[in-house]
Amino acid sequence: MNTTIKVDGMTCGHCVHAVTTELTALPSVTDVVVDLHAGATSTVTITSDAPLADDDVRAAIDEAGYVVVA
Repeated sequence: MNTTIKVDGMTCGHCVHAVTTELTALPSVTDVVVDLHAGATSTVTITSDAPLADDDVRAAIDEAGYVVVA
């Protein structure tokens, strides 16, 4: 399953790494791809074996220091 979210606040490769690390720690996540738009809204595509709870995804992004855009 693929889930696509929009994230604000990422500006560099370190940001991508932080988001990827937090999301891949979620159960069932198998891959994370970030389309970085430095200083703008970036697209994050999460591949998982099972549906992901929105609250879990938001918490992971928050833990990395960024904001999910509704």
